[in-house]
Amino acid sequence: MVKLITFLGNPGPEHVSTRHNIAWMICQRLSFTNQLVWKSKFKGLYASHNANDEKFILLKPQTYMNLSGESVLPCINFFKIDIQDILVVHDELDFEFGRTALKDGGGLAGHNGLRSIATTLGRQDFLRLRLGIGRPQHGSPHSFVLSSFNNDQQIDLDKILDGAAEIVEYFMRHGLARSATKYNKKNFINE
Repeated sequence: MVKLITFLGNPGPEHVSTRHNIAWMICQRLSFTNQLVWKSKFKGLYASHNANDEKFILLKPQTYMNLSGESVLPCINFFKIDIQDILVVHDELDFEFGRTALKDGGGLAGHNGLRSIATTLGRQDFLRLRLGIGRPQHGSPHSFVLSSFNNDQQIDLDKILDGAAEIVEYFMRHGLARSATKYNKKNFINE
């Protein structure tokens, strides 16, 4: 059985350090990241990794956030992946900075990447790892997600990225139920 972990973000050097790309930053923190061989296909970059005798496809759509589904759908069709075997890692405006949660299905909370995936798949009962980036005190959420973390947040960013990478790896070894029990509503800043 093949499983998919999709890390949402935007391509291009101007987006590398933005809040919307926190999932891509986490992907770079995986303990096995240097072993991954990335290939270009499915309007994205993908690599495979085995954990506990299961094959995981890691996907970074290169379509821009709003069209992420155009990368996810051909990938799951090619590898014959069931919807319940998809984990989408994404930024979350509705969580304070540093808070994480695993979620099985649910709403889209105005997230255009999630909306694109749900629309393209025709359903939204896929797993999510939500990574809190907070909401702007002033200005539009659109500008906020496309901006970099502020100086105060930069102090804690490494701890958050490493902690979230730990969650992804634990999920690969133990699945959703055990991962949710261990990590749900965790905030790595408060440790």
